[in-house]
Amino acid sequence: MTVCESLRPSKADAPRYTPIAEHGLIGDMRTAALVGTNGTIDWYCCTRFDAPSVFAAILDADRGGAFELAPDVPARTKQFYFPDTNILITRFFADGGVGEVQDFMPIVDDSREADRHRLIRRVLCVRGSLPFSVRVAPRFDYGRQPHTVGTRQCQTVFTSRALSLALTSNMPVEIDGPDARSSFTLAEGESAVFALDRIGDGIEPRDCAVTEAEQLFGATVRYWRGWLSQSRYRGRWREMVHRSALTLKLLTYAPTGAIVAAPTTSLPEQIGGERNWDYRYVWVRDAAFCLYALLRLGFTDEAKAFVHFLSENISLDETPGGPLQIMYGIDGRSDLPEEELPHLEGHWGSAPVRIGNNAVKQLQLDIYGALIDSLYLYDKWGEPLSSEHWDTVGRLVDWVCANWDQPDEGIWETRGKIQNFLYSQLMCWVAIERAIRIATHRGLPADLVRWSGTRDAIYRRIMQRGWSAERRAFVQHEGDDVLDAAVLMMPLAKFISPTDPKWLSTLDVLGEGLVSDSLVYRYDPRSSPDGLRGDEGTFSICSFWYVEALSRAGRVDEARLAFEKMLTYANHLGLYAEEIGRTGEQIGNFPQAFTHLALISAAFNLDRTLG
Repeated sequence: MTVCESLRPSKADAPRYTPIAEHGLIGDMRTAALVGTNGTIDWYCCTRFDAPSVFAAILDADRGGAFELAPDVPARTKQFYFPDTNILITRFFADGGVGEVQDFMPIVDDSREADRHRLIRRVLCVRGSLPFSVRVAPRFDYGRQPHTVGTRQCQTVFTSRALSLALTSNMPVEIDGPDARSSFTLAEGESAVFALDRIGDGIEPRDCAVTEAEQLFGATVRYWRGWLSQSRYRGRWREMVHRSALTLKLLTYAPTGAIVAAPTTSLPEQIGGERNWDYRYVWVRDAAFCLYALLRLGFTDEAKAFVHFLSENISLDETPGGPLQIMYGIDGRSDLPEEELPHLEGHWGSAPVRIGNNAVKQLQLDIYGALIDSLYLYDKWGEPLSSEHWDTVGRLVDWVCANWDQPDEGIWETRGKIQNFLYSQLMCWVAIERAIRIATHRGLPADLVRWSGTRDAIYRRIMQRGWSAERRAFVQHEGDDVLDAAVLMMPLAKFISPTDPKWLSTLDVLGEGLVSDSLVYRYDPRSSPDGLRGDEGTFSICSFWYVEALSRAGRVDEARLAFEKMLTYANHLGLYAEEIGRTGEQIGNFPQAFTHLALISAAFNLDRTLG
């Protein structure tokens, strides 16, 4: 069991921001919350991942809102997950006793209904006695909407223009301005419950007695353990792989089958910098890679749900950018206007805070390869693609055949100059090659002459123009010789042999130019300007890609060392943000689906290589 132990400072001495990595994630596959090691929920959106925040102290300690719950005395803390679940426990050790807070969102079945929104915090005293204090301070709509507080049927109700929440507890609660507070002491064996429910729109307030909370705890434990029992992974790194799988499951939106890239917005890629983006949407690329990771472990229902999401919610409109956007809302909406929130200072002053994402209209050709590769695997390991799905694949491949050589913004969503990125062309090759495999295996109708000819043309173009004789490496884009960790996907996508001399030379050059003690930068913004100011950390998905490339190249000892070093950069719960900063801190949105799916893939392939 992985834990984090720290000393909880007095309120007067506490820092204004809990570091990104000092959090755990809870959720119910509708939305999610971040719980700090100090017992504070400082990120929570209700009623869904992309809804306006209710608690956002992680983005503004003063104006964001928080749900604080902790002993009223100095205490050491440990935080861990109840084994094989997404129920988070924060334990407090004080001179007078030991207490713990169990945080979870109840899940009892695989329902796809969208209106269930309940957050439960169970407080237990397991030794001695402890005084606790609670402060519930919602700030609706990212702190932009005022609210009132009142009492109704023994509940404390917070009412804003668009959302109402009811706080239920078996402890006395007092109203304090816009907030609610409670102070109580628990003796050994005693417990308290605080439940926060959405009400209104026909949803009536519910009681949450101690016995009901205990029953919901048990049901939620059974749900998560039942889901995880489907995993086929029996390798060396089972705890980390299963934690990653549980995290990816938390990032699915059950009502539609969508998968979000991360449950947060604007957590900075550089503290104090402007690289702050909203990741609470469905990136076609990220979701497709998630399917690959989950299918590898034996989870086919998630793949089926995502294919359903594509079928039911995505319109393949012919536009200059192609039939697919790079991202969508969790309900399939295509318009995600980007907006800055100047009233929020950002995490440790990292402004601007953004909601929405203007990259939605970018051209990123690689998404077609990621998607069709995942459909190929779904057809192979899940269930055969339907005739309707095959018609869709055919439309996408025909479009790729006509447009693969366009310059685009690339996988890293640069906001600078468009280029002919090698990775984009590589994944166009993947799109066509995997479609040919499906058609050949299933005997499905396809324009194989055109598809094969285009596939071969892309191969020759990459080998001729993507290779730099001067650098002796494959490079980021045509017309330059800058490095890009995205080319690590070349052997992983089976484009080139992992022992091809050109590839082995590329692997060495990347190791010298982008790798720092096994951690991998995706590119150097100084030599490859991306239209933004500032630096960034190492990109964690690239570090796991590097592990796979090493293992496939036969450098197994190096691969294992790099992988196990990377595991040490996880937080105390086995969670990863998008990047790792220069001093080892987690930065970027958290937790990041991209990182966890790459961990699963790297572990799976390294296990297979080690035998």
